[in-house]
Amino acid sequence: MHAPHPLPVADNLRTALASVLDGLPPRQASQAVERLIANYRGRTPTHTPVLRDRSDVVAYAAYRMPATFEAVRSALEAFRDRLPEWVPASHVDVGGGTGAASWAVAAAWAGHERRTTVLDWAEPALALGAELASAAQDEGLRTAQWRRQTIGGALAIPDGTDLVTVSYVLGELTEADRRAVTDEAARAARAVVMIEPGTPDGYLRVIEARDRLIAAGFRVVAPCPHSAACPIQPGSDWCHFSARVSRSSLHRQVKGGSLPYEDEKFSYVAAVRDLDVPAAPARVVRKPQIRKGQVLLDLCTPEDGLARETVTKRHGPLYKAARDTDWGDEWASPQED
Repeated sequence: MHAPHPLPVADNLRTALASVLDGLPPRQASQAVERLIANYRGRTPTHTPVLRDRSDVVAYAAYRMPATFEAVRSALEAFRDRLPEWVPASHVDVGGGTGAASWAVAAAWAGHERRTTVLDWAEPALALGAELASAAQDEGLRTAQWRRQTIGGALAIPDGTDLVTVSYVLGELTEADRRAVTDEAARAARAVVMIEPGTPDGYLRVIEARDRLIAAGFRVVAPCPHSAACPIQPGSDWCHFSARVSRSSLHRQVKGGSLPYEDEKFSYVAAVRDLDVPAAPARVVRKPQIRKGQVLLDLCTPEDGLARETVTKRHGPLYKAARDTDWGDEWASPQED
């Protein structure tokens, strides 16, 4: 008899969530969701854990975990596409809560072994995360260590960690703690990926972290095609991307919506030290505008900063490629004749 084919990580996570959350009254979850929304949009920095008890954690898992997973997975896929030969053998998930970023790492590098450690200051979140991970088909998740630790100035990450993720955490912290977490990640890791909500404030936190990583000797891998200053004028706009999230029936009930999906907006930076980063093409930084016979692409470019490129039918196969290009994708500009 053949062994069952392993589920894709995203499906595995949905199944694990469904089993853990089975029977949860949506109204009970909704009461905790409203407060969590404000926290995870970064409006209430605090010295105490956001996830305080079991009801908070189940609400977070139902409402936020699928979206966090998809946002982090999107950021990691952009990172992996730039450095396809590099595979992390160790991963520390800072402020990982129920482990969404660790599931995303498992999805980005499926089939590869790694040591996973999740650090968080909320014991109920760690407990539920470990429960979910026990149902994972990925060995790195099943064998992960779940450690209670304050996320701030006292954070300690093991030296030589390959990959550190910090997702939807910086907005919970004071300015001093944000900087301390970024600096500790830069000290300990070879690669750092930081993700925040795709809001103007979330973008500013990512830019601050990006600047500190570059100052510590890191090179930006994604989304930026360069490690120079961000070309966006402060206050004029913000860099963010979008990930499509499938909603479970419980997720729809908690959210109060009817669509089977939602789009999660996020900002991120992925950077590395001591690794060769190949020259990057441009990055599509807004949803492409498809018009009759042409596609307008808003790009962040290595040489010229922000630029708009118009691709028309006369570009032949490039026109089809432009029509198939999505927000957040890389884009190689056509060569001039």
